[in-house]
Amino acid sequence: MQVHKQFLFSAALVSSMALLGAGPAFAQDKAAKQAEVRTKAMQTLQDFYKADPKLKDAVAKASGYAVFTTYGLSFGLGGAGGKGIAHDNKSKKDVYMSVAQASAGLQIGASDTRYLFVFNDAKVLADFIANGWNASAGAAAGVGAAGSGATAGAGAGEFSGGKQYALTKNGLQVGAAVAGLKAWKDDELN
Repeated sequence: MQVHKQFLFSAALVSSMALLGAGPAFAQDKAAKQAEVRTKAMQTLQDFYKADPKLKDAVAKASGYAVFTTYGLSFGLGGAGGKGIAHDNKSKKDVYMSVAQASAGLQIGASDTRYLFVFNDAKVLADFIANGWNASAGAAAGVGAAGSGATAGAGAGEFSGGKQYALTKNGLQVGAAVAGLKAWKDDELN
C-alpha cells in the first residue's frame, strides 16, 4: 500500500510540474502569436497607406481603427479567415480580433484580402470591440493577377460611425458573390 501512495504522490508531483512548466510555454506561445498578428496588422496598415496616402491622416485623426488580413479559397462557395487588431487611438490599447468571411455565387479562386475599419466615433469603436461586427450581405467582385504584387483593388464603404476599406493583393477572384463578414474579439490572444 505504501508503494502505491508513493507512486500516486510521484505521479501527482510530475503532473503538477508539467502543468507549471506549461504555463510559461503557453505565455510565450501567446506572446509569439500576438507579435505575429501585430506585425501583420502593421504591414497591412502600411499597404493601405501605400494604396491611398490620405488614409494615414484619416486613421491618425480617428477614434481608432481595426485592421485584418484574411486568406481564403472559393469554388462556388468560399470562405476566408484571419486575425487582426482593433486599436483605440486615445488609450493606445490594442485588442486582438478574429475575422471570417463566407460567400456564395459565381466565383473561383484564392484570395488575400485586407480590411481596414476607421472609426470616427469612440462609442462605435467600443461596440465593435465588445460585440464584434456582422455584415451579412455585401457584393464582392474583383479581378487581380495571382502573384502580380500589384494592388488589385481598393474600395470603401461607409457605416454609422466610420468607413470600411477592402484591399486585395496577390489574389485572384473572378465573378460576383454574396458575402458575409464577421469580426469578433479573440479570447485566446487577449
